Amino acid sequence: MTIQAVVFDIGETLTSDTRYWTDWAHWFDVPPHTMSALVGHVLAQGLDNAEALRILRPDCDIDAEWQARQAAGQGERLEESDLYPDVRPALRRLRDAGLWVGITGNQNAVVTGLLRALDLPADAIATSGEWGVSKPAPAFFERVAEWAHGERPRTVYVGDHPANDITPAEAAGLRTAHLRRGPIGLTTRAPDADWTVDSLSDLADLIIRQLD
Repeated sequence: MTIQAVVFDIGETLTSDTRYWTDWAHWFDVPPHTMSALVGHVLAQGLDNAEALRILRPDCDIDAEWQARQAAGQGERLEESDLYPDVRPALRRLRDAGLWVGITGNQNAVVTGLLRALDLPADAIATSGEWGVSKPAPAFFERVAEWAHGERPRTVYVGDHPANDITPAEAAGLRTAHLRRGPIGLTTRAPDADWTVDSLSDLADLIIRQLD
């Protein structure tokens, strides 16, 4: 069945989390490699990556720390260098092929504006902060299905996280592509995904080939 729309997760699909965690490392005054190791440690246990901050400070109020960072001028930021190199070419190829391209994931509403400021080749951008519902909740993927300009069996959701992206997207009737990128994407499998790819360039090749 010909694909009509492709919707992309954000973190570790389009953007690298490297600088995000480096900024937290600087805030907590620890070496970036220490923070990276802690993030890997909690992810290996199936925990939320924010638990890495609580290892450093067990009594940490993450919301309060985030507000303190913002007050200090160290709040959310997103730069061209945060994008993986294959992002712009792959999204542009899909749009040029006539597909509707969307971007949405678990980020606060500020990120929506930051992503739009990057002028990515996408038809629409949204975040869980805007929608008021986060992955892996079924309501998030119902919103994706209503938002995307394609029938459910002809809409692909692309992400690195099997539990947060692939399984719930499939339950909503969407097709799925598991991207082997980042600490979760590289260390977990999604055997039920329609495609498993090592890059967005590979995914664009697969989808566009089906259009011919």
